[in-house]
Amino acid sequence: MTNNDIFKKLRVALMLRDDQIVEILELVDFRISKTELSAFFRAENHENYVECGDQVLRNFLNGLVIHLRGTKENPKNPNDVLAKHKAQIPTKEGNSDRPEFKAKPKDEERARGDQSPSKTKPAPKKKPFKKTAPKVQVVEKVKYNFGKNKKS
Repeated sequence: MTNNDIFKKLRVALMLRDDQIVEILELVDFRISKTELSAFFRAENHENYVECGDQVLRNFLNGLVIHLRGTKENPKNPNDVLAKHKAQIPTKEGNSDRPEFKAKPKDEERARGDQSPSKTKPAPKKKPFKKTAPKVQVVEKVKYNFGKNKKS
């Protein structure tokens, strides 16, 4: 996994835009433009693709720590920062009708672990076992000595 892959995955997981990444890098006094940054996120076969160096990724990670946790003098709650990022993402026109996914609660009776499986669900019927014809031996059984002399 390359530095570019790590950078891309962090960007998606933390829902960061290019301008937010530039601000994070400025927290550790590392200046980079949006166009230089976008070269890291391109496909490897693109003509403007640039390898992300260790220094860029290191500075981004150090800046990310400051961005999420804050400093010793001014600490932050990382969950609040991530919620703020999520709120800043513009919603699409088609998404407003769609309700947010919520997991269905499990049925308490079916989810109990003290019941045996036979009480909760009927066992499938077993098919009768059919005997197959015995295999015909084509080659005789031969014992190999592997080059050892027989004892008489």
